[in-house]
Amino acid sequence: MKKIGFLNFGHWSSVPGSRTPDAGATLGQTIEMAVAAEEAGLDGAWIRSHHFQNMLSAPFPLLAAMGAATKTIDLGTGVIDLRYENPLYMAEEAATADLISGGRLQLGISRGSPEAARDGQHQFGYDLQPGQSWSELAQARGDRFRDAISGGLVAHADPDSGWAQPGQEKLSIQPHSPGLVNRIWWGSGNTVSGVRAGEQGYNLLSSTLLLQDDGRPFHVQQADQIAQYRQAYAATGHTTGGMTAVTRSVFPIVSAQDDMYFGGRRERSDSSGHLEGGKARGGPTYSGTFDEVVDLLRADEAVQAADYVLMANPNQLGVEYNAHLFTQWAEVARALGWK
Repeated sequence: MKKIGFLNFGHWSSVPGSRTPDAGATLGQTIEMAVAAEEAGLDGAWIRSHHFQNMLSAPFPLLAAMGAATKTIDLGTGVIDLRYENPLYMAEEAATADLISGGRLQLGISRGSPEAARDGQHQFGYDLQPGQSWSELAQARGDRFRDAISGGLVAHADPDSGWAQPGQEKLSIQPHSPGLVNRIWWGSGNTVSGVRAGEQGYNLLSSTLLLQDDGRPFHVQQADQIAQYRQAYAATGHTTGGMTAVTRSVFPIVSAQDDMYFGGRRERSDSSGHLEGGKARGGPTYSGTFDEVVDLLRADEAVQAADYVLMANPNQLGVEYNAHLFTQWAEVARALGWK
């Protein structure tokens, strides 16, 4: 384990006990949590992005605000759904947020997970061409996005505009943030897409849910995905990726409040079922004493293989409780050899 961080799912609800009754509270507290995580010594503050739900949906203004409030911590997404994005506009937003943060973005992108709206992409103005799949469209947008953030010449200059330089024929998006292309992660829910991410030079952000299940434990299948990704990446000669990340639900029980919230969630076995017409498997929740949690993570093959381990944080419990969790996670990581 080389880096640890939190992954904020960004829920809000007015149910009793929620510290995030509305979107405003959730956004403000997410910024505060990034500050608290930095103070606790964590390496990353990552957020999820979903549409048409009571969850975070517009990552770049929030990432920019998190970047302005912090100094050293990575700021990531897990993941931005490319079905809803214009790749060039997204490139401008990403570069702007990255420059505000001083080059600390770690952007997870992909085709995305199932969304609440049946026609959400259409309502955003995006539709498939005949014979095209959303996976193919996301791949094309990912390529276009990376080309743009790398300074690629993506538009033709208008010599009559008064802005074009003499002899200038094509233009790049502005602003440009050098190095951002090295910090793009492809969110992958199976081994096939993980291998493709390696072949294309992305970092690998392995999903919290694998859309595959051959009967082996979740962490074993995920470790195999990481190994095959690394093999594919090494064979390409790319220099823009090579990092791997996984997410876990981890709750050390060290106080009465911990026990109240998570003492009954010692879910050591995986969950399995069907999603999008195929088998799916999700990982367990690691809840127990400090030493029990350390032992569970030490035995997790994917956690041991990954470069980055993200802990799913219960944002609805508020900043103070999450700051306590961040401190505990840092201690757990140190017990596993993280520095």
